[in-house]
Amino acid sequence: MKNRSLLHSLDVMIVLAQKDFKLRYRNSVLGFLWSLLNPLAYMIILTIVFSLLLRVSVPNFAAWVLIGLLFWRFFSLGTNQGLFSIINNPSLVAKVYLPRYLIVLSNNLANLFGAILEFVVFLPLLFLLGVTPTVYLFFLPVIILLEFLLIFGLSLSLAPLNAKYRDFYQLWDVALQLGFFLTPIVYDSQLIPSRFRVAYLLNPMTAVIESGRDIFLYQHLPSTFALIIITSAVGVLLIVGMIVFRSLETRLAEEV
Repeated sequence: MKNRSLLHSLDVMIVLAQKDFKLRYRNSVLGFLWSLLNPLAYMIILTIVFSLLLRVSVPNFAAWVLIGLLFWRFFSLGTNQGLFSIINNPSLVAKVYLPRYLIVLSNNLANLFGAILEFVVFLPLLFLLGVTPTVYLFFLPVIILLEFLLIFGLSLSLAPLNAKYRDFYQLWDVALQLGFFLTPIVYDSQLIPSRFRVAYLLNPMTAVIESGRDIFLYQHLPSTFALIIITSAVGVLLIVGMIVFRSLETRLAEEV
């Protein structure tokens, strides 16, 4: 009976993930192409501003910034979509019996599918920009999976909080804007003063992006420190997320 229930939950989660993925692009003229134009446009603009006008000394800045943008976009879209996963599915919350965390998880899975497609599509561009493919690229799925777990852990807290406090999404929007500038997407983390560097490196998205650059640009595995930061953040966020979700879950049907 437990196995049947588990299989049913997995089926429901997959169906929901497929539905979420299709809905994101159904009413869009260019569909999935918008997902590609966004980071591409940012890469071009940032490269012109920072590399050509401000003359930032980062080698191969276009590829360097594109890698940061892809990982940040995965995080930003994932948490934003996860934030609305509960209130965007009131009928599932109120009328269908299933573990409600699956609604959040399926939403995050849809975002994961989109992110994987973006990475696959942009790989040839990265190679054209001078990135040399090496065996270390096989470690990329590990970093993407760890980032996915970060997103899921955060979404478990964000989704019920946004259902309870409907303006909570505005706070998260501000947090994401702040996070963009506190993460080394458009500048080298070496520019951070040494007295702030340890605190700065505790940002798990800093570790994720720098790990991605290690794999693509510097042709070595991510540092042990970075992996410890990411896995520790994953553990903490998943535990906190489950606590927050379970404490608010019983009133979700009334909130939506």
